[in-house]
Amino acid sequence: MSHWLEDAEGEAALAKIAVDLERALALKRRDGSPGRTSPRVLARGDGWTVADVICTSGPQDRPYEEQHERPTIAIVLAGSFQLRSAQSPQSSQSSRGRELMTPGSLMLGSPGQCFECGHEHGEGDRCVSFWYAPDYFERLAFDAGARGSLTRFRAGRVPPVRSLSSAAVSAAAGVAGVLDVAWAELGVHLAVHAIELSSHPSSRAGALPPNTEARVTRAIRAIDRHPDEPLTLEALAREAGLSPYHFLRTFERFTGVTPHQYVRRARLREAARRLIAESGTVLDIALDCGFGDVSNFNRAFRTEFGRSPLAFRRHR
Repeated sequence: MSHWLEDAEGEAALAKIAVDLERALALKRRDGSPGRTSPRVLARGDGWTVADVICTSGPQDRPYEEQHERPTIAIVLAGSFQLRSAQSPQSSQSSRGRELMTPGSLMLGSPGQCFECGHEHGEGDRCVSFWYAPDYFERLAFDAGARGSLTRFRAGRVPPVRSLSSAAVSAAAGVAGVLDVAWAELGVHLAVHAIELSSHPSSRAGALPPNTEARVTRAIRAIDRHPDEPLTLEALAREAGLSPYHFLRTFERFTGVTPHQYVRRARLREAARRLIAESGTVLDIALDCGFGDVSNFNRAFRTEFGRSPLAFRRHR
């Protein structure tokens, strides 16, 4: 994916994604209006459209049922929400149930599939959504080696795994205006990756008490607000009001990754965005993003993105 990281110009605030979301939420609170979803088309081509989607719904807004008209892949950039999805009415398969969507994860939608997005434990989210024409997506799926129903996903979510980190950084940088993203290429990459990853659905949280999800969501939003702070297992467990043992188990069941993996990935995404947008030294960026020393940061960055921080910056 390094060929997407090109032609970044000027300097942009690292927190632009979250700032724009917070501005939309502040406007909603001022006007006393209900939450809503606001898509802004970023680009479109033959068989695909990509949009920046800001949602200002919160706990006071009742979710409503929607239906995917075409294959859909959304990268969560900020915020969190509960996804309840099911197969289409024509399908004999059972409901897929409830997933917790967090930054870096993918929301997957199949044509005719009904879904609801709820914000019971936090306000607002921001995503980059790709919408594909069914015949275009079917060609991608076939070329990727998929068989069976080529326009249907086998899962509703892909957790924030390592192989999606570069895509999340590119999408965030593109929305923030600090990167000229090749959206068509990113859309192809995401489609192929989503097909592969959704064929091995991660275990879901199951019938855990709703207050447990609220506690995990609280910890997730604390991480996303301040990924540079000392975020030990014990500190995050205290934030969630759970013992370290129960927090570790429930966090992984809800998000698909461990707290350590989630924190490290959040810090690395932030560092990658700063390398694109700013001229600071690698050492300063590493320290600002919560890494104790530059050698550890360099190893983690190379593992996550396949190249050193300096090489990543040179190929932006």
